[in-house]
Amino acid sequence: MNKHRGKWIAACCLVIVLLIASCIGYFNRGALAAWGFDAFLSDKLENQLADTYQPLTDRPDPSAEEPVVKVAEEPFSLLMMGVDARPGQKAGRSDTLIYTVVRPTDGNALMVSIPRDTYAEIVGKDKQDKITHAYAYGGPEMAVNSVEKLLDAPIGHYASINFEGFVQMVDTLGGIALPITEDIVNKGADHEKFTIKAGQSSYSGEEALNYVRYREDAGGDVSRTERNRIFLEALMHKATSLQQWNHITELLGIVGDNFRTDLQPSELTGLAKQFLQTELHIRSYTLHGTGARMGKQNLWYFVADEQDLNDVRTTIARWMDPATSAADLTIPGEEAADAPASSDRPAAE
Repeated sequence: MNKHRGKWIAACCLVIVLLIASCIGYFNRGALAAWGFDAFLSDKLENQLADTYQPLTDRPDPSAEEPVVKVAEEPFSLLMMGVDARPGQKAGRSDTLIYTVVRPTDGNALMVSIPRDTYAEIVGKDKQDKITHAYAYGGPEMAVNSVEKLLDAPIGHYASINFEGFVQMVDTLGGIALPITEDIVNKGADHEKFTIKAGQSSYSGEEALNYVRYREDAGGDVSRTERNRIFLEALMHKATSLQQWNHITELLGIVGDNFRTDLQPSELTGLAKQFLQTELHIRSYTLHGTGARMGKQNLWYFVADEQDLNDVRTTIARWMDPATSAADLTIPGEEAADAPASSDRPAAE
């Protein structure tokens, strides 16, 4: 993966939340400055997102208090989840899990991707299982608690978006481009059947979702995690390439129906305005590990490397510490002196 693509992937993952907040303007500072956001979109955005607020039931509900992240200064953590809930399913599974640390003061963000099949303790079920099952067992509460346990790190907020909503978004945008060079055929006996033809200039929402769901290639969970990222990258590239803003209201409606978070709408718009005025530097990392078949049913799991896991825990603690200087913010395997300075957003015009 080249440097440019890696930066786009990280940015697109963060946009699972910030797309909702800044409504595409996040990537278009020159076209939609902070004052314009305030004047034209802020109130409309809060109204559209009124039903997205869903606090965690096992934690104090801050809804009666003044939002504390509206103008953020201290580093805060956020678990972002892309949920694959099929029609008729109550919960679904969290196919994408990204532990994110945002540092508003120095404009840095860390994103740690957790493969969906990671073998982990499911907090509240008293069992070890694929971490993707935590959301299916107990919704965002169990997913948040299980990731906190795995990474030994606090999660201040969460945000989840159902992939079914992406189908509507892709179709509203007129399709997206995907790097499919060979036909993708899902044909396993216990799998959903579909074929995605290679070489098309544009793919529909259903084809894009099938691309994310495909699970019969040799790369297993790691490849599926990569396709999730490629899909988000393609979606955001298409959204940011639009020259007109007439899709904003429709996209907000689609996302609002499929998005849930414990951040209040006013907090989201506050963060949006803040990041429209901040140069954001994003670093991304994926847990290392190996595949193994385990248990009585001989199921396949992704087993995280313990040393890498410890390094990630140390890294998160360093990023969450406001006393850590920007120069000392690294990812595992990287020395502070070697850390490249990267920006995922263009300068204001």
